[in-house]
Amino acid sequence: MTAPHVAVLDYGSGNLHSVVRAVERAGGRVSLTADHAVIAGADGLVVPGVGAFASVMGGLDAVGGGPLVRDRHAAGLPTLGICVGLQVLFSAGSEHGERTRGIGLWAGEVSRLDAPIVPHMGWSRVRAPEGSRMFEGIRDQHFYFVHSYAAPRGPEQALTTASDHGAPFVAAVEDGATWATQFHPEKSGDAGRALLENWLRTLKTRSHTHSNSEEQQ
Repeated sequence: MTAPHVAVLDYGSGNLHSVVRAVERAGGRVSLTADHAVIAGADGLVVPGVGAFASVMGGLDAVGGGPLVRDRHAAGLPTLGICVGLQVLFSAGSEHGERTRGIGLWAGEVSRLDAPIVPHMGWSRVRAPEGSRMFEGIRDQHFYFVHSYAAPRGPEQALTTASDHGAPFVAAVEDGATWATQFHPEKSGDAGRALLENWLRTLKTRSHTHSNSEEQQ
């Protein structure tokens, strides 16, 4: 079976090439692009993100990322957000006294971690819910986090994986074909690679189903 084609959204985020390499190691064919036509033809889209919520939203706005992600979510097309790429899926983020509107797939506001030491940097265990496809075969593993802000609660309609740093926060979300992680799979060793393989497996399943439906027409 042909390896799934993944578009990594190129909008100036700092960890793009490490994400590209990680997806390739997990078995994907990757295009680093902001071309909406290329993204539409890909099996899945990755939205990475490092830095401040406002700067990530500024970069996404410059390439039409917000409407793109909303349209993919509505159509059930696979998208994977990473770190701030998860945070911007919420309604808003508040950093340094500045409130920035997010893409708005999910209600809620990203805020500063309530912890004695910030940023949260290093390996932390996550608690995945029953039925998680993202964490199939890798439940209760440690993943690598680097962040000072997080969403305190996940969307009601989705499967939310939690972790703790001072208080519980959202570590990952699975909402239909839209998945997102607060941690960095590309920096999380074998567990991160297994998670990316789980995501790529959903793309292969989708591609195979789509091909069969075309053959039957």
